[in-house]
Amino acid sequence: MKKLGFVIPWYGEKIPGGAEMELRSLVHHLLDAGVDCEVLTTCVKEFTADWNENFHRPGLTEETGVPVRRFKVRKRDAAAFDGVNIKLMNGSMLTKDEEQIFIHEMVNSDDLYTYMREHQEEYALFIFIPYMFGPTWYGSQICPEKSVLIPCFHDEAYIYMKIFREAYSKVAGIVYNAQPEYDLMQPIYNLKNVHQKVIGVGMNTNITYSRERFLEKYKITSPFIVYAGRKDEGKNINTLIRYFARYKERMNNDMQLVLIGGGKVKIPDAVKKDVHDLGFVDIQDKYDITASATLMCQPSKNESFSIVIMESWLCHRPVLVHEACQVTRHFAQDSNGGLYFGSYPEFEACVNYILGHPDEARQMGDNGCRYVKENFDWDVVIRKYKDFFEEILG
Repeated sequence: MKKLGFVIPWYGEKIPGGAEMELRSLVHHLLDAGVDCEVLTTCVKEFTADWNENFHRPGLTEETGVPVRRFKVRKRDAAAFDGVNIKLMNGSMLTKDEEQIFIHEMVNSDDLYTYMREHQEEYALFIFIPYMFGPTWYGSQICPEKSVLIPCFHDEAYIYMKIFREAYSKVAGIVYNAQPEYDLMQPIYNLKNVHQKVIGVGMNTNITYSRERFLEKYKITSPFIVYAGRKDEGKNINTLIRYFARYKERMNNDMQLVLIGGGKVKIPDAVKKDVHDLGFVDIQDKYDITASATLMCQPSKNESFSIVIMESWLCHRPVLVHEACQVTRHFAQDSNGGLYFGSYPEFEACVNYILGHPDEARQMGDNGCRYVKENFDWDVVIRKYKDFFEEILG
């Protein structure tokens, strides 16, 4: 098989973000499995950087063993893009002309598209992630018959844009991170001629942890709920904080809340002594904290996967997720590894059930651990990807 070209708007070993981390790990593990891979990207530093600025030098480099080919971005009209993007963020659909402004004035690289057009025969397939950026939309139309999407679709205004629905109904293949993502897209896009497969995100399932090490370092001896991730409204963390404060007001127990990850959140004065905001911690501390928790709570309503849920299960701890998130609720139900809530009374009941039933909680954690190893161990995921690529190539 010829080499695979992985196309993403920006690339770097330290860039945060679900799609960026997913691509890095996938490429590394495919290379380890003997698959010839190359990353095609722009010179932009990362999502939060200026999309007009070429931070990196163009050209081919090798970064931690990965061939990375970068291209300069074309200048964009940021004000024009922001004007139409705010309409989408407010739930309004765009006109045909506004959709063209959206895709033309976001991050793009004409040099990248020219390279793909002139060198397409050197690649077996081009794999694009995620769906809503210029390199995916323009790039996948250069040779749709050898284009595969890892779209990371969410139920948001962007997926209903006509330009996306038309372009992505012509690609060769789409890989989904979870079954609800697949289910979401079937009535929206015409995908009858597209190879589709639910594969998920690979996980290192051989993690280790120490509760004793956690106790020695953090001195938290009470039962606690752990939250891991960005502390911003997009992750629905304010609901968790509000529900926890109400829980402490109603319950006569010593339950604590431990927060790990970046960002800031306001903690009500009444529960400040019960909330431990540890900020960024290293990966081993993260595993030690998770394994020592009573449960992991992931309150987000909008996920295409959830690494922290999988990590909780690999630490044999149950999870509590929001019922409004189709993906995380699916994982909890499919694995029998956790519970879900949609209101404060349900949150309280779930926390008290897990707290009061340690054997059942342990069983949920064990169920989840088995589920991750059977479905998302890297050996399993890489085999599924290789089989899928072979199917598309015939």
